[in-house]
Amino acid sequence: MADEKKGVFFTCFGQLEDPRMNRRKRHLLMDIIGITVCAVIAGADGWVGVASFGKSKETWLRTFLELPNGIPSHDTFGRVFSLIAPEAFQDCFRSWVQAVQNGVQGIVAVDGKTVRRSHDRSNGKKAIHIVSAWATENYLALGQVKVDDKSNEITAIPELLRMLELKGCLVTIDAMGCQRRIAQTIVDAGADYLLAVKGNQETLAEDVQQEFKHAQGDDFAHMDHQYLETIEKGHGRIEKRQYWLTHDIEGLGTFERWPSLHAMAMCRATRTVNDETSVEDRYFITSATHNDVKKIATGIRNHWGIENSLHWVLDVAFQEDQSRIRVGYAAENMAAIRKMAINVLKASTSKKGGIKNKRLQAAWNDDYLKELLMAM
Repeated sequence: MADEKKGVFFTCFGQLEDPRMNRRKRHLLMDIIGITVCAVIAGADGWVGVASFGKSKETWLRTFLELPNGIPSHDTFGRVFSLIAPEAFQDCFRSWVQAVQNGVQGIVAVDGKTVRRSHDRSNGKKAIHIVSAWATENYLALGQVKVDDKSNEITAIPELLRMLELKGCLVTIDAMGCQRRIAQTIVDAGADYLLAVKGNQETLAEDVQQEFKHAQGDDFAHMDHQYLETIEKGHGRIEKRQYWLTHDIEGLGTFERWPSLHAMAMCRATRTVNDETSVEDRYFITSATHNDVKKIATGIRNHWGIENSLHWVLDVAFQEDQSRIRVGYAAENMAAIRKMAINVLKASTSKKGGIKNKRLQAAWNDDYLKELLMAM
């Protein structure tokens, strides 16, 4: 691994405090982290797999790790990651993302996901729920925050947003995040918000729906607006999407209570499958001051990139929902490592195929794994 590239990863994670303060340490913390990252990229999904990878690749690993006492046992990997403070690990993760990616632009989608088998019923521990930020145009996981057991996404989202560099971005969040406090946090970061509106903000939702309903009644004759229509066909399905964007929001009785609220939008999705047609209307508010309905439509459409390109990949390619890692902070820290692996694998263009195929090739081909690590 080239020294300057190795330095980025080791510099960022080298700041991490070793949690084994009062233990006799046979293995270096950076060796443990380095082996784990390599192993996860190459297909390991648990501590036994990480240790097995280390033993099979020990000679190769010694080309850039110290390994004074060989490869740690799977118990050692699990114990160390259960002790590492996740907030500190996240700081290192975000520093690494910022170091390898020169700024993030465009749409940043925020959404939550439960790691379903991370629960421990014998100790009364619930499955962890993690809120993540995903740069939809960069295909990059930016960070994550675990939702407190006694709270929900509403409290975790502002915490995550304050950690990120969002200036100039459009932050999209589903209806759970349609909260004034969250909107203010986004505006304070120098970004714009695009928030889905549903019944959790009843007065706002009713106002927005009524405004668009009245406008449609006279074909938008009395509402200044921009309109866009798209049609997609494939696999026996036809989907038409219609978007309306308006800055004419004085009729919203609650608009003054929302930070920097400048416009509202509506999306009507008409789907026809096997001669059966369904229609769904969705509503949004935004702080964006521009009149580019295409940008808003892209934000609405691309928000689901966090589901398709991050959460789906975590479940299918990394088997996250099947992971039984649960002791201490290990599940949360491993979730960050999976996102690190996704970032590296998605950025790789030298091998064809999806993430699962690239993980296999990283396991089989030391040169390819080295290439991936050089990108870190």
